[in-house]
Amino acid sequence: MGFRARKSFKVMPGVRMTVTPRGVSTSAGVKGARISAHSSGRVTKSVGVPGSGVSYTTSSSATARDRSGAQPKSGASSKPVGPKPGFTAPKWEKELYKAVIVNQDPAEIHKVAAAHTEPRPLAAVLEAMLGAMPAGDDETSRDLLAWAWSQDYDPGADPFVKKYLSAAGMTLEVAPGITATLPLSRDALGLALGEAHQSVGDLSSAVDVVESLEPSTIAAVSLAELYADQERWQEVIALTDGVVNDDEPSMFLLIQRATALRNLGSPGAAREALKEALRLRSRPAELRHRALVERAYANLAESKPGMARRDLEKVLAEDSAYPGLQEALAQLPAG
Repeated sequence: MGFRARKSFKVMPGVRMTVTPRGVSTSAGVKGARISAHSSGRVTKSVGVPGSGVSYTTSSSATARDRSGAQPKSGASSKPVGPKPGFTAPKWEKELYKAVIVNQDPAEIHKVAAAHTEPRPLAAVLEAMLGAMPAGDDETSRDLLAWAWSQDYDPGADPFVKKYLSAAGMTLEVAPGITATLPLSRDALGLALGEAHQSVGDLSSAVDVVESLEPSTIAAVSLAELYADQERWQEVIALTDGVVNDDEPSMFLLIQRATALRNLGSPGAAREALKEALRLRSRPAELRHRALVERAYANLAESKPGMARRDLEKVLAEDSAYPGLQEALAQLPAG
């Protein structure tokens, strides 16, 4: 499903320690650049353009000799050098490489696409990622991604991506509080297009695209939010049958399930879904607050204003500006 159980602890500003079934890792860095060291000896370096949705990651595994403290040979470089177009590479490949890898210039990418037919689908995706999406230009993002999608284009099968962008990823916020970084692929393109359709208010087109993707937790999160926006509560319930609180995306799905159940007149069942959603206190505050507000509405639907007030006051104590909190507080009976 793309997500594994983990616990993450803030050690100091900019440094986090993560514990997973495979070991312990420590990461440090600032926005746009980060380095992580795992107990297995693997070191991962990530560099990206903040806000662009584009990131590059390199990994190296230490040998037993490396872990023992031996120094690398003189002159050896720990910084990997990616491939570059060779002398016989097509003109468009050289120009696209320069526009994307060297300059990261969306206008230059557009010029390459205008001059050459071969890279146009990829250029449309990259122009959206590097230009329209960071700029918040939803219409242009939608148009670029929709055209690439209509060409049955799969970035993961593109030779240029395989050769020069194999470590690139697309970072998407598929729902409030749920962000995923995915390798460039047909599914990542579809999720990005779904978000772009949603941003311009075309929910029907967004649903059509996301429903066509390979089933995954992230696709389910996107689809549940889209169904909820259209008040398609029965579809939300069918989509979330059997979900347990394994990770942050599944917690989001449980909250959506509770909202659907409440709107269909089953607040007791909604509270059961929220009991599972709130079972782990280690989940992010944004998701816990959303679950508490939803539980308050379920309690109000069962004429339990005291319990609703307690849930809302918990949120109020931690984040008085939480979206929707004041509206929920206004539903409480006076006194």
